[in-house]
Amino acid sequence: MQVILHAGVHCTDDGKLLKTLFKNRAAFQEQGIALPRPRHYRQLLGATIKALSKRSAGPDSRMAFLDAIMDIDADEVDRLILHNENFFCVPKLAFHKGRIYPHAGSRMAYLTHLFPEDEVELFLGIRNPATHLPTMYAATPHTQFVEFIDGADPRDIYWSDLIKSIRQEAPNVHVTVWCNEDTPLIWGELVREIAGLAANEPIEGAFDLLSEIMSPEGMTRFESYLASHPDMTEMQTRRVITAFLDKFALDDMVEEELDLQGWTEHLVEDLTDQYEEDIFEISRIPGVTLLSP
Repeated sequence: MQVILHAGVHCTDDGKLLKTLFKNRAAFQEQGIALPRPRHYRQLLGATIKALSKRSAGPDSRMAFLDAIMDIDADEVDRLILHNENFFCVPKLAFHKGRIYPHAGSRMAYLTHLFPEDEVELFLGIRNPATHLPTMYAATPHTQFVEFIDGADPRDIYWSDLIKSIRQEAPNVHVTVWCNEDTPLIWGELVREIAGLAANEPIEGAFDLLSEIMSPEGMTRFESYLASHPDMTEMQTRRVITAFLDKFALDDMVEEELDLQGWTEHLVEDLTDQYEEDIFEISRIPGVTLLSP
């Protein structure tokens, strides 16, 4: 079995990816792809990982977990999709001594202990720290930003460090990464990758995210264009999306305002430049696939 975990990160797609996946749940099940309802496993998954940090998995742990979370026979499932943006931790505990999600690697390792004979994969969306850190801070009870990031310098926080630590502690876990800023262009591909589907295989909601940042007129024209060009490749579709966004994007949906004391324009530029360099570094990490337009 292939076990797929989408672990966020926090403040990226805000649950939209899970909603699109669930639009396809019935079709997925016919293809041996299981998408259990998160309420059936999030608490159990957290408790199981905590238990595995203290003792080894028993011989029946895997089947007991699967029987508890699925409403179909596990023997009929080839691919299991799980989603939990709090799998690494909750937002208020995301930083420790300058590291983001410091326990991510060990928690992924424990997940492989639960599924020792299965192929475990991690899907992770990342975001420019210049906008991600203020947004994530706002989602916590912290009253001081420096407390939230545990005294770290935002310039010292790199997504590549997180992904390297996951690869080091859970070397058998393949990691697929994408930039949240790119999701309107790659949404359909992302859903297919998580489900293990072939490129261009029909899915429901392939342009769900695009409809939120493009005007109704633009979406109507875009859908009409797609209907008249049914044989476009994924790359051609992205070019068309880019062209329509240039003309019909909703400015208030694609531009972000930052309101954080001490968050200067110079710092935003520094973090954005580092983010772009970090993306290139991530693309070079063995065992990692970077989805990009």
